[in-house]
Amino acid sequence: MDTKTNPTGKCPVMHGSNTALGHSVMEWWPNALNLDILHQHDTKTNPLGRDFNYREELKKLDVDALKADLRALMTDSQDWWPADWGSYVGMMARVSWHAAGSYRTSDGRGGANTGNQRFAPLNSWPDNVNTDKGRRLLWPIKKKYGNKISWADLIALAGTIAYDVAGLKTFGFAFGREDIWHPEKDIYWGDEKEWLAPSDGRYSDLGQAATLANPLAAVQMGLIYVNPEGVNGKSDPLATAAQMRETFARMGMNDEETVALTAGGHTIGKTHGNGNPLDLSPDPETAAPEFQGLGWMNTKGRGIGRNTVVSGLEGAWTTEPTKWDNGFFEMLFKHDWHLVKSPAGANQWEPVSIAEQDRPVDVEDPSIRHNPMMTDADMALKMDPIYREISLRFMNDFEAFSDAFARAWFKLTHRDMGPKSRYFGPDVPAEDLIWQDPVPAGRKDYDVAAVEAKIAASGLSVSDLVATAWDSARTFRGSDFRGGANGARIRLAPQKDWEGNEPARLARVLAVLGPIAAAAGASLADVIVLAGNYGVRQAAKAAGFDVAVPFAPGRGDATAEQTDAESFAPLEPLADGFRNWLKTDYLVSPEELLLDRAQLMGLTAPEMTALIGGLRVIGTNHAGTPHGVFTDRVGALTTDFFCTVTDMAYSWVPTGNNLYEIRDRKTGAVKYTATRVDLVFGSNSVLRAYAEVYAQDDNKEKFVKDFVAAWTKVMNADRFDLVA
Repeated sequence: MDTKTNPTGKCPVMHGSNTALGHSVMEWWPNALNLDILHQHDTKTNPLGRDFNYREELKKLDVDALKADLRALMTDSQDWWPADWGSYVGMMARVSWHAAGSYRTSDGRGGANTGNQRFAPLNSWPDNVNTDKGRRLLWPIKKKYGNKISWADLIALAGTIAYDVAGLKTFGFAFGREDIWHPEKDIYWGDEKEWLAPSDGRYSDLGQAATLANPLAAVQMGLIYVNPEGVNGKSDPLATAAQMRETFARMGMNDEETVALTAGGHTIGKTHGNGNPLDLSPDPETAAPEFQGLGWMNTKGRGIGRNTVVSGLEGAWTTEPTKWDNGFFEMLFKHDWHLVKSPAGANQWEPVSIAEQDRPVDVEDPSIRHNPMMTDADMALKMDPIYREISLRFMNDFEAFSDAFARAWFKLTHRDMGPKSRYFGPDVPAEDLIWQDPVPAGRKDYDVAAVEAKIAASGLSVSDLVATAWDSARTFRGSDFRGGANGARIRLAPQKDWEGNEPARLARVLAVLGPIAAAAGASLADVIVLAGNYGVRQAAKAAGFDVAVPFAPGRGDATAEQTDAESFAPLEPLADGFRNWLKTDYLVSPEELLLDRAQLMGLTAPEMTALIGGLRVIGTNHAGTPHGVFTDRVGALTTDFFCTVTDMAYSWVPTGNNLYEIRDRKTGAVKYTATRVDLVFGSNSVLRAYAEVYAQDDNKEKFVKDFVAAWTKVMNADRFDLVA
């Protein structure tokens, strides 16, 4: 090494790829449109390769052997992390709970379905402290079964088996969760810059729990639901109850399910706060290499057994914390409670007086007993009138409580898996549950060509056909596999009345398509999609291309009784850049809203680009607005949108909020109008690169084929029966 040109301590590399010190594009230009959300889970990050089929691997899994190994783990303490009372049931229940509990109904993100607890930020959330130890304990089992069990399935199953070992008759379990392989860094968990920052900024009125900002469900950064010490760490069980009611509702749970999950979650295991939290090492993402991905290690003591610090609260809730029983409610209602501090300084409740035999024994020495404890959330079950009534009913009917918890636990750990058709394994419950959005099987044996002929003769316009099919399918969310065209719920409340669906136009179109479906014995869901496909094919013909648009019959029509109308409210589109529509002005830009919807639909940036350009020229804008319809041949699937947006013969002039005029540079004449969503395909460097591809003279046919492929992907997004 030449020390004259490379002084000691200087690295000779230019640091072009230094991830720790380099600045990203978004750091240099924070207002730039960040397309990264559309690139999540790229196949290049998956070490199993494109051809890996998890469902085929699941067929090889010895489920009984796996469950036996998990049951053995529950009581097979390892020296480096001894279990409380010689049992891991509490730890494994918490690992599963905290994986599933990040789910939120607003956008379907979070939850246990992807194994995202392995990665930042979730692996280092303060609320997930020591879940890293639970996952590490599961590693020998994951190693043994390999590709036949995903981390996501294993984490969810571990908690279910924990309750089984404790004595609960569980409701069932379904395999089928596929792992992701890198952090979902583009999920919005809040804009706070520090963990557990006061929650005031998340509410327009902290005293009104319902004002928690969307899409959030947790009350503070780094929590999965509420603060166990109270609102912003200040004990007030009734205020905590209000936050619980709102945040659990945003997880898809009602009051009874909230009580069952809170009580059932605290029937087994304990909290850990018998030490100084300042003695813990950093979280997993911050810890030095020698910690090997483990965080929160005690640097000044054993850090295990009775010397463990996790949440900061300390103690068990019940007399027998490894047993499924009614001990939680009996403990809660049998005693009066007062507020105290844990050894770690956290707020918790302990009984004013308690018989010695009712005190739980020490986790290591059964000759020692300690006071039980309750969190503010536990006390809420006693003090809130509605929660109290449910709790007393459960206390007096243990079977009802056990059944309610088993069902709520199943819902918690399966809600983001989508419909039952995605479930796999021998323990899938036979019962259909309304939150699974059940859809009856549809027929496949009708005459598709005859139906298409009737659609062609219906008098409906190409834009009517395409827009209706799009509106039916666009509700699909790849985050939790809800929504989509299957079920034809667009004809039912609340979807038929959503402003984004243009209720009057929708009713007119369905009044024509409904009788066609009935006469053919086809589902309306199928006919809506087939009609959209026909419209796309006609638009392609008008552009000079005769292409096939793939169609797979077999969709069913859901009934109102099979539809939990209230739970569909979060699926309502408040903006749809594909149809150039905003319900109102938002703080978030229209193009950001477009990216969010595209990502939820599972679209790539090129697919989004093709769909935007095609839907514009077909003429599918909401209410028929002309914005972005850069063509004189409306209804033809041309590349005119891209040719216009890349044509320097025009100037682009702002004329109002989210409105622009496209003027001839020479004459000043207005040629078109546009919105920000239209202009971003010329202003953003990445999207412009895609637009230029389609604007090329030699890519007219490629565009049509790409549009058809992306369209078919959207129409079939919820056809899980088509996936091997």
